[in-house]
Amino acid sequence: MEYPRDQLLEYILSTDQNGWLLIMLALHTLTYPFHAVKYIVNHAVVHAIFCVPQTLNSLLSFLSEIPSTRLIVVVGGIDDQMPSLPSSTGVQVVTYSKLLSQGRSSLQPLCPPKPEDIATICYTSGTTGTPKGVVLTHGNFIANVAGISLSTSYSPSDVFISYLPLAHIYERVNQIMMVYCGVAVGFYQGDNMKLMDDLAALRPTIFCSVPRLYNRIYAGIMNAVKASGGLRERLFNAAYNAKKQALLNGKNPSPIWDRLVFNKIKDRLGGRVRLMVSGASPLSPDVLEFLRICFGGRIIEGYGMTETTSPISSMDEGDNLNGHVGSPNPACEVKLVDVPEMNYTSDDKPYPRGEICIRGPIVFQGYYKDEEQTREVIDEDGWFHSGDIGLWLPGGRLKIIDRKKNIFKLAQGEYIAPEKIENVYAKCKFVAQCFVYGDSLNSSLVAVVAVDPDVLKGWAASEGIKYENLSQLCNDPSVKAAILADMDAVGREAQLRGFEFVKAVTLVLEQFTVENGLLTPTFKIKRPQAKAYYEKAISNMYAALAASDPSFQKVL
Repeated sequence: MEYPRDQLLEYILSTDQNGWLLIMLALHTLTYPFHAVKYIVNHAVVHAIFCVPQTLNSLLSFLSEIPSTRLIVVVGGIDDQMPSLPSSTGVQVVTYSKLLSQGRSSLQPLCPPKPEDIATICYTSGTTGTPKGVVLTHGNFIANVAGISLSTSYSPSDVFISYLPLAHIYERVNQIMMVYCGVAVGFYQGDNMKLMDDLAALRPTIFCSVPRLYNRIYAGIMNAVKASGGLRERLFNAAYNAKKQALLNGKNPSPIWDRLVFNKIKDRLGGRVRLMVSGASPLSPDVLEFLRICFGGRIIEGYGMTETTSPISSMDEGDNLNGHVGSPNPACEVKLVDVPEMNYTSDDKPYPRGEICIRGPIVFQGYYKDEEQTREVIDEDGWFHSGDIGLWLPGGRLKIIDRKKNIFKLAQGEYIAPEKIENVYAKCKFVAQCFVYGDSLNSSLVAVVAVDPDVLKGWAASEGIKYENLSQLCNDPSVKAAILADMDAVGREAQLRGFEFVKAVTLVLEQFTVENGLLTPTFKIKRPQAKAYYEKAISNMYAALAASDPSFQKVL
């Protein structure tokens, strides 16, 4: 929107009851860690920042390091509790309610934007470095939403729950689509631990999430089934297999299985979900199959990036084949380019393989103030090079099989895609989160596992293990061995190759979070940061492997 910034704020804050959604459409920075906030504010020369009371003091602590800032708006703040800053700072701190009142008393006329006008500079998560400002126009957003609407239908009778961070392009496009289609939007309480309570209260019909949560839903249900044992476990397995077979044969499963088994599972998400969408990272095919069988309705996986205004592809209506991310969004072209150094070419059999490249009106304009990195990813013909490796399946389906940037090679020359292995181990009942590490100096993988404390406590009790605290359990060699054995079983079931199994684990209680710098706002592991954070643990695991296994190889 091409208004002067003060007029833009007044207009936006005077026209909507849901402040956070409108703030998302204008400005967003404080969904990032504070070191990233400083970088983004200075890089984009941000004049106004919106925050909550809990982050205000931290923001004020580095105010001198963000000299462009002139206004801080505290959402949920109380007027008489706002700090009064010295006039020399040139910064005013006001509550959102006060700014809203000012905007309503001075309404501004709407100046509709042109398609080529910048809608947002959406900063990437900075997985491997500083965040990059992705410049997206109004035309980018409209093109992508138009493309999605041709394959997925929404209506005013639908209810959508919003819980993903608004720094995530996936959630921003979801919001625009819901507004366009008149869908009711409910917002979660802000606490991921209470998300299941929010789902039960709102009873959404549309649920868009990421593999991390779907993996936890899968693990939670399967652990409950196994714990129930006896008749209940046999009934679940019979219902699951019968419904799976019916779906594979293109038939409608018997409704009796839903009444006896699956309706109780559906109630965990409110009982009305008709559409579940997974994005942001690969979802294991068997987890997708599990969701389709247990929750019914349409379960689809999509693929997108910030640089393409989110969806590049998604599963088509009626497509029951798992293990792919669907056909291209009608608003773009997709092609695969040979990557000879990784042995991926268009001549590969049985299917052509290569780097996924995208062209069309959904592709971003470039990285803000960074022509060099823009030229690295957008070629002279306008193709955006994603860095992801894909293959074409029959029917124009795209399958993601590798990543140019995040893969690494072990000492024996085998390539490893750690995200795929982490998604497999996420199904282990003990594993809340997992960081898989390896490099070209070592022949084996190791992992740092953030354990599920409730599962660990329950298991210790069932085994009659005495302990003073959970840290003691995490450091117990027999506990590590038991958890590694469970991870091995999950890996065998997923048919991991021999070199893809981790050979040692370090158990930790601290979860990977945005706050401790181990996760991006889109819930992806920051691999270089995680490597540095757990450097000592990684070194100790490799040392232990070398001491205990004569066949262990290390390249000096």
